[in-house]
Amino acid sequence: MSEYDWDDDEPYVIIERNQPGIGAFLAGIAVGAGIALLFAPRTGEETRRDLQRRARRVGDQAQDLVAEVSDSVGQTIHDAKESVESRIFSAREAIELKRRQVTNAVDAGRTAAQQARVELEQRIAETKAAYKES
Repeated sequence: MSEYDWDDDEPYVIIERNQPGIGAFLAGIAVGAGIALLFAPRTGEETRRDLQRRARRVGDQAQDLVAEVSDSVGQTIHDAKESVESRIFSAREAIELKRRQVTNAVDAGRTAAQQARVELEQRIAETKAAYKES
């Protein structure tokens, strides 16, 4: 059976889930303004003033929304920066601690090696002296 021999007669359903956003909000405002114009019992000048007032109000709301989002993004960036700086500081402290531990271990190893060398040289000297005496 070929990959193209699927039964194309079977019905299928496509479900799209979109979250409403600012576009839906603005579209709703435009539709509402249009309906208001159609049913408004006012003169043209009154309607224009009303539209200008509403447009200013929508503009103010949009500016408030932009400011709010900007503040939120700024705070998120600030928090992320602090978190990264804190982790870098912690990593540097951990590296410095390990470096000191390694340095101490190397120093202890050198001291132990020197002591072992001195002891070995003493034992060799004692063994040579004992061999010469016998």
